[in-house]
Amino acid sequence: MTTDQQPQTDRPSVLYVCVHNAGRSQMAAAYTRQLSGGAVEVRSAGSEPADQVNSAVRDALLEEGIDIAAETPKLLTTDAVQASDVVITMGCGDTCPIFPGKRYEDWVLADPAGQGIDAVRLIRDEVKDRVRRLLESLGVQPV
Repeated sequence: MTTDQQPQTDRPSVLYVCVHNAGRSQMAAAYTRQLSGGAVEVRSAGSEPADQVNSAVRDALLEEGIDIAAETPKLLTTDAVQASDVVITMGCGDTCPIFPGKRYEDWVLADPAGQGIDAVRLIRDEVKDRVRRLLESLGVQPV
């Protein structure tokens, strides 16, 4: 390998993007980590990151045995998009940079911001279902 080549990885990489990186993208990233068993490299970011992850989202995931208490919202960067094979957007409009050769999907999901736990559970379950389908499309059998 020459010095200007990047090392190749067998793992597909997915970037989840929403406005605040405090709800939907955090849920999707958490489910991707859990359901892929480490077979997928996972990133999440927001175009306008919040100060912290939505507490109802944390609680809803904890009900499923997923603890995201250590997660913090991150700012979307061009580098994160370039480093990802698949970019999933969730309500962030045109703020995500577009690069040729990337797979882009826009998931239309309700925003959990300001919602109670019952509404967040419904969003959580839809996110989990979409992540399962995404993993299958990447050739990764959900665990």
